[in-house]
Parts: sequence; structure tokens; C-alpha cells
Amino acid sequence: MSAFPIFSLKDIRPIAPNFYRGRLNDWQKKGYIKKIVNKYYIFTDVAVNEPLLYLIANKIYDPSYVSLETALSYHGLIPEAVYGITSVSTKRTYSFNAHLAAFNYHKISSRLFFGYNLEKFNGYCVKMASPEKAVLDFFYHSSRLDKKGAIEEMRFNEDSFREKISPGDLRKMLEYIDNDKLTRRINILLKLMQNA
Repeated sequence: MSAFPIFSLKDIRPIAPNFYRGRLNDWQKKGYIKKIVNKYYIFTDVAVNEPLLYLIANKIYDPSYVSLETALSYHGLIPEAVYGITSVSTKRTYSFNAHLAAFNYHKISSRLFFGYNLEKFNGYCVKMASPEKAVLDFFYHSSRLDKKGAIEEMRFNEDSFREKISPGDLRKMLEYIDNDKLTRRINILLKLMQNA
């Protein structure tokens, strides 16, 4: 099981079909594993870092991908460190407060479940929003960002924005999403970044 930084009974069954479920409780009592949430576990000797938290976020609430503030911070687009891991999912909005971190999920329609890449960390892949999709997801879920002042308060890193955001890709995604309010917000942001 060492190939599985995070695992569930579902991951064990293909390897050991007759695995006794109670063994997981025994392992917890002996300190070999810790329960994260629901049916997911982690070995106690595994080093917990941000990439591992991203992987956990992907696994414990599937389908989902890391986005919003976490992805904006990961891509260097906002200066602040982010509390917890934020993701989007086609399931309902939900939060898990695990001992490792808080995992927050915001609902999007299945039509908008796109624009993520598989980022490789230590041999495993994490679904992470592209820089453009992280921006769109964030502005889609932030109705308060309707005015220039509110967008300026976000303190986007202008250099990272110009380096990592393709206005053409952003506009293609906007065209596909076809949401007037979102388009207006993004146009304000693009003007601010161009004039910065």
C-alpha cells in the first residue's frame, strides 16, 4: 500500500480481496494509520505537505479539482497564503474539517467542469485548475467582485498574471461559459492588469 499516500477500503480490495475491514481499526489503534475523513486513511509516517493535501482534496470528494483561492495561490496569482484547500465539484457545496486541513468544495455545473491539468508531484497526479480556469472559477463564485474597487482589493500579482494568464484562452473559456456577469467582471480585471 506504500504506493497509495491516501487510501480507502476500495483501494485495498483489488490487492487483498479478503481483507478484513476491522483491521483498519486495529491499525488506527496501533498508530499505523490515521483516518482523514469518511472512509479515507493515511499512513502516519507519510510527510504531509501541500501537494499531498491537493491529492487528498481530489480523492475525498470526487469528482473535483483544486481551484479558487488555492489554485490562485499555487499559480502565484495572489500573494496571500490560503487557509485550507479550496476545490470545485459537480456535487453539492460541502466542507470537511479534517485534522490535516479544512477541505472546501464549491458546486459548479458539469458543463463547467473543465480547465484543469494533471500536475505531477512525487509520482502522483493532482487535478489542478489551469491559471485561467482558477480565475474564472473564483470570479464565478464571487458575486462581490462586480466593481473595480473590489477587484483591486484582491491584489493580484500583476507580473504573474501577465506571465501565466493567456487573455485569448480566458476569452475562449468565457465565450463557452456564456455568462454576462462573469464576462463583465473578467473584462474589468483584464483592464486593471493591462493598466497596472
